[in-house]
Amino acid sequence: MIIGVPKEIKPQEARVGVTPAGAFSLIQAGHELHIQKGAGLLSGFSDKSYQNAGCTINDNIEDIYHFAEMIIKVKEPIEEEYSLIKPNQLLFTYFHFASSKKLTNAMIESKAICLAYETVEEDGKLPLLIPMSEVAGRMATQEGAKYLEKPQGGFGILLGGVAGVKPANVMVIGGGVAGTEAALMAAGLGANVTIFDTNLDRLRYLEITMPSNVTPIYSNPFALDQEIQRSHLIIGTVLIPGSKAPKLITKNMLDNMMPGTVLVDVAIDQGGCFETSEPTTHDDPIVIKQGIIHYAVTNMPGAVPNTSTTALTNATLNFALELANKGWKTACIENEALRKGLNIIQGNVVYKQVADVFDLDHINVSSLIKI
Repeated sequence: MIIGVPKEIKPQEARVGVTPAGAFSLIQAGHELHIQKGAGLLSGFSDKSYQNAGCTINDNIEDIYHFAEMIIKVKEPIEEEYSLIKPNQLLFTYFHFASSKKLTNAMIESKAICLAYETVEEDGKLPLLIPMSEVAGRMATQEGAKYLEKPQGGFGILLGGVAGVKPANVMVIGGGVAGTEAALMAAGLGANVTIFDTNLDRLRYLEITMPSNVTPIYSNPFALDQEIQRSHLIIGTVLIPGSKAPKLITKNMLDNMMPGTVLVDVAIDQGGCFETSEPTTHDDPIVIKQGIIHYAVTNMPGAVPNTSTTALTNATLNFALELANKGWKTACIENEALRKGLNIIQGNVVYKQVADVFDLDHINVSSLIKI
């Protein structure tokens, strides 16, 4: 199979779809890999390292899309790429369709096959979302701590405090992978942490495994409203696979927060779990509303591209090999995890949550690939 890896052109996105090591594995399996010139530089991977792995270096993005049967990316295509995508071309990347009707319509019109990292599901887990959730969760605490500093407009409190001074109160909403990593980072820095979830089994697990300065709490509107009044940093990580995130903190709730409180919305890729969040970039990462700092960068892991690209390739490579070795249709027939990653096939929306968000017709995937 001919595989193309374009340079990411979303603002401040420094990751690349495949490391040189991943490219070498695909080429050793008999596939042809084209990578755009400079695609890996910001992740710390030179064009020479890809050439040494056996890749063909193409000067421009048009050639990548022209030659490739499968495109491996990190982020969803942006408007400049829409016209480059060909019918029946397989796109293997993060899409987060529920946050963008424009993207959804463009991919329907392209007649391409859109297989989304974030909905590949194996044994109830999302293996291609986990590595970036780990990175984003850890970064959420790191960025939150920075914006709590007074020069950044924050409350002016050190997460861990010092001897004789109370630490900051950190509130994490969502006890999944990102929330757990955020809580662990905050706890490690010495903060007083509460983590909210509605899954009692998950709360029991967190109770057993978390450090003593982390308190798991059952999430409900009253408990959330009480906790925001004393929290300095609030991190939202709630995820509903393939669908929009629920708005768990409303605009009216900002009035109950201390001025200088920092909100970090890790769920912004799926529309955000704070009503007042709006997507931002690493160039201009915060918005201040009613004295509350909102950090909602849509590609947080892009700030640490070497770590993120390596972690992502470790997770995606075996799936990419399966798609390339068997073709997308056979691979998805034989592998239920990959089949769940299919969101749009040749103009048909086959992932129900995406169809429901935009009131589109939903086609059962089995009717298109004859399972």
